[in-house]
Amino acid sequence: MKALTEQDIRTSFVNCSKGEAKRLATPRDLDERPWDDLDFLGWRDPGAADRAYLVLPGADGPIGVTLRFSAQQRGFLRRSMCSICLTTHPGSGVSLMSARKAGQDGRDGNSVGAYMCTDLACSLYVRGKRLPEPGARFEESLTQAEQIDRMVANLEAFVAKLFG
Repeated sequence: MKALTEQDIRTSFVNCSKGEAKRLATPRDLDERPWDDLDFLGWRDPGAADRAYLVLPGADGPIGVTLRFSAQQRGFLRRSMCSICLTTHPGSGVSLMSARKAGQDGRDGNSVGAYMCTDLACSLYVRGKRLPEPGARFEESLTQAEQIDRMVANLEAFVAKLFG
């Protein structure tokens, strides 16, 4: 992924107002992000436990999405799978993230959701740069490049639902 600036991020959001985008907390470590290993930028809002954001490359520039999720803890022994990268995590490692739809549908209160890694580090899990607990990534016959393509397709399908 191409490195993003704070301005790139703030102008990319498709499911919130310009005022909301201006006020949201952007990552302070943009210069330190492993951009070559990222297919999207994802982060949680340090000031709001139920908010997260992601920005992915689009044909006409970056596409930013505001997300909400329940900060409720799941049972310690329960495991869940991220629908984006297919990594499993125990407890609260996977959360149901919902995004308000773009345009009038979003203003009418409609949203879409997906189970995602709570830390939004899918790109790093698929590349083996961040390791969940042992056994959390299934051994697959797909190459790493094919797994990355599948993850990107899953994320793009989620974002496409914001406009439909």
